[in-house]
Amino acid sequence: MTVNLTLLTVMGALYACGIYLILERSLTRVLLGLMLLANATNLLILATGGYAGLAPFFSKDTDPVSYSDPLPQALILTSIVISFAVTAFMLGIIYRTWVLARQDDIQDDIEDRRVAETPSFDAEDDAVIPVETSEFPLPMGGPDGSAGTEPTATVEAGGRPLLAEHAALEEKPGSGNINTDTTTATGKDTDTDGGAK
Repeated sequence: MTVNLTLLTVMGALYACGIYLILERSLTRVLLGLMLLANATNLLILATGGYAGLAPFFSKDTDPVSYSDPLPQALILTSIVISFAVTAFMLGIIYRTWVLARQDDIQDDIEDRRVAETPSFDAEDDAVIPVETSEFPLPMGGPDGSAGTEPTATVEAGGRPLLAEHAALEEKPGSGNINTDTTTATGKDTDTDGGAK
C-alpha cells in the first residue's frame, strides 16, 4: 500500500488547527474546530482505505485484489452526516447564546467556581488517622476500660488546616464552609480581625 504524503500532511494540519480551535472559549471557534476535526477524520479514513481500485462487484472475472474497498467510503458518508448534525446543533447553541447574552463566549459559572474551590479531601479515604464516619460511632475504651475521647484528626485542605469532621462537611452539596470556615488545628474559630469567637 502506497502512502499519500500530501493527504497525511493536510490531515495533520487540519487536526492541529482543529484541536487548537476546540480549546477556545468562543463557541464559533469551537464549531470551526469541530468542522476541521471532522474533515481531518474523513481524510484519515480515506488514506487508510488504500489505493483507488475498480468499483466493487464490477464483474465476476475481476480479481478481488483489484477492487476498491467500499467500507471507508461508507464510513466517510456516515461521518459527513454526523458532522452535519453536530454542526447544526452547535449553530443552534451559538444562535441561542447570541440572542440571550449578545456574546458567544462560555462564561464561568458561580457553581463551577465553588466546586473548583472545594478541597478534594475525603474524610474516609484521605485521613492520616482513621476517623469514625458512621452514624453510630463506637465508644473508644481507655486502658482501664473507661470511655476515652476520640483523637482529633487535622488535614491540610485548601492551604489551611481543617478538622476532619469539618473537611467532611466540605463534601456536601451547597456547603457554605468554603470561605467562611476559619477553623484552625486547635479547634478555635477566629474572626478575620484575629479575635476568637
